[in-house]
Amino acid sequence: MIDRIIIDGLAFALPLFAMAIGGIFSEKSGITMLALEGIQGFGAFCGALVFAYLSPLVAGGPRVIVYPVILAAMLGGMLFSLLHAFMSIRFRVNQVVSGVVVNILAMSLTIFLTGLVNEGLTGEASNKIWLGAAPRFNVPGLSSIPVLGAVFREVYIFSPFIIVFAVISVVLLYRTRFGLRLRACGENPQSVEAAGVSVKQTRYIALMLCGLLTGLGGMNFAYTFSANFSPTIYMGYGYLAIAALICGNWDIRNTFLTCLIFGFARSGGYQLILKLGMSSDLSDLFLMIPYVLTLLLLLFFSRHNHPPSALGADYEYDRR
Repeated sequence: MIDRIIIDGLAFALPLFAMAIGGIFSEKSGITMLALEGIQGFGAFCGALVFAYLSPLVAGGPRVIVYPVILAAMLGGMLFSLLHAFMSIRFRVNQVVSGVVVNILAMSLTIFLTGLVNEGLTGEASNKIWLGAAPRFNVPGLSSIPVLGAVFREVYIFSPFIIVFAVISVVLLYRTRFGLRLRACGENPQSVEAAGVSVKQTRYIALMLCGLLTGLGGMNFAYTFSANFSPTIYMGYGYLAIAALICGNWDIRNTFLTCLIFGFARSGGYQLILKLGMSSDLSDLFLMIPYVLTLLLLLFFSRHNHPPSALGADYEYDRR
């Protein structure tokens, strides 16, 4: 049971962490990011679209197709994040309103396009693109260690990508000149512009990085938890990632711990359901545990959080 909690908990926590890192890039640059839900959905749709068209053509099964699928999801998320970027940076639309609009547009657009794709491929306008089971692997040697070996057992193929991008993100955000400028954009954009660095350009790059990571996380959720792209991809994972980064005080390392808490709470609740043999009606209540934890964590820790000073503030540099 403990092994299963660890395996399933990590499977949920890692894509959530990828999306939360994306949100950190955006909000550290000063752009409020409520659009994670829509960006992850559009990224997952792009990955599913590539899967639908490549699967009949490419030999080798999912283990071969998964790589272009991951790339397509990241590029799709990056492309869709630019919509929020243009609205927030170029046209200076209220960033909360922009995020909500992006979420609604993503859901409506992807469901409509999914129907068109399925009608062209199968003749039926279904709102699902079937993906099948995502490839998994065991790490030789390490997976046989009692208890802790569960971390290296039944690992989804997305997980190494998320870990690598997380390490790169930590270095990029906290150990490079670009990261220093990005964080300064969220604290005092006027000083960044006065130093000769374009705040707008830095924020565009931050939102593109956000889209790339969020698309990766969204494809992971679609491929692993539902085995298809469908409207169920918009189940609040984006908002849960936002809550994780807020609880983590906009710090990547603390946010990782928060995502682990959410992941293990979810998998632990599900295993408890199986252990007690509960009905499906009660099981839905236990699957709400991460969302209840979100409310509790925000209630007790949000007062100690320190968001970027210029987060969500309208900004236009006057060069006169």
